[in-house]
Amino acid sequence: MKALVLKAYGKLALEEVPEPAMAEDEVLVRVKACGICGSDVHGLDGSTGRRKPPLIMGHEAAGVVAAAGPRASGWAAGDRVTFDSTVFCGECWFCRRGRANLCDNRRVLGVSCDEYRQDGAFAEYVAIPSRILHRLPEGVSFAHAAMVEALSVAVHAVGMTPLLLGETAVVVGAGPIGLLVVQALRAAGCGRVVAVDIDADRLALARRLGADECLQPGARGAPADATGLRVRELTGGRGAEAAFEVVGNTHALSTAVSCVRKGGSVTLVGNFSPSVELGLQAAVTREITLRGSCASCGEYPVCLDMIARKEIDPAALISAVAPLADGPAWFARLAGKEKGLMKVILTP
Repeated sequence: MKALVLKAYGKLALEEVPEPAMAEDEVLVRVKACGICGSDVHGLDGSTGRRKPPLIMGHEAAGVVAAAGPRASGWAAGDRVTFDSTVFCGECWFCRRGRANLCDNRRVLGVSCDEYRQDGAFAEYVAIPSRILHRLPEGVSFAHAAMVEALSVAVHAVGMTPLLLGETAVVVGAGPIGLLVVQALRAAGCGRVVAVDIDADRLALARRLGADECLQPGARGAPADATGLRVRELTGGRGAEAAFEVVGNTHALSTAVSCVRKGGSVTLVGNFSPSVELGLQAAVTREITLRGSCASCGEYPVCLDMIARKEIDPAALISAVAPLADGPAWFARLAGKEKGLMKVILTP
């Protein structure tokens, strides 16, 4: 089969590789669409340390079942499916308590690190445990289904954040995940959604997708509290009930903390930097709750339903759908931070 292989850091090549072996409880999926995640782009240059070559990356995908193992009951050739990016064991302490995203034996498709190597879906075929498979609703395209993994991350973050109807939330970072958080907040009944980003075009899209206010902090290095002051002006001097940090760096975290009221909460979604600085006094003296949000945990069905009912607009985030063979060029454009480029879907 054809696959896009990370041969070395900075080098992708379309190659002929063996089809993946299928275990008894797995299905073989013929991949129809696979999105390029920001983590894949960072994996290309080796900055994450979690995509060690050689590796087939890709974890945002959908396709058609080509074959099913004898223990993959309920699935048959021809079924239209998507699948979780997290391969959980289903047997550890966390899995038994419904926290599969924290599985002790957790693997992520398209990741190669010190602990494991798991080829992903930038290929014609991928072998998937049947327990992480989800059937596509009628009318949901493969390209839109390839957005479900990213949407599930956003919905998981919103779902674990305490917010009452009518309250205010701030989303720091209007990239693909941030824009999905904006839409998820609107669907959840959030009263006012404030989007924050340095890119005016992304803020314009955030407004189109449901943000009530869009704030542009200015040049990099501008004081984080300047944005917080503007949010307090919008909320009667208090600040927002909740903020979502969807970038993963110190300045974005400081901005998120500055935007919430005393007793408010900040949900950490972005993880670009392995570590960040935190203004400890600002968090302690104002009793700010910080919570991490990891991947998703059972949100795929509701996300697929939201797309089918058109509560979420994945098409607004898709910049291009291109053949797998064009993958290296699109990776280069994404790595170069081409203006206006959001999500790219590759089709094997």
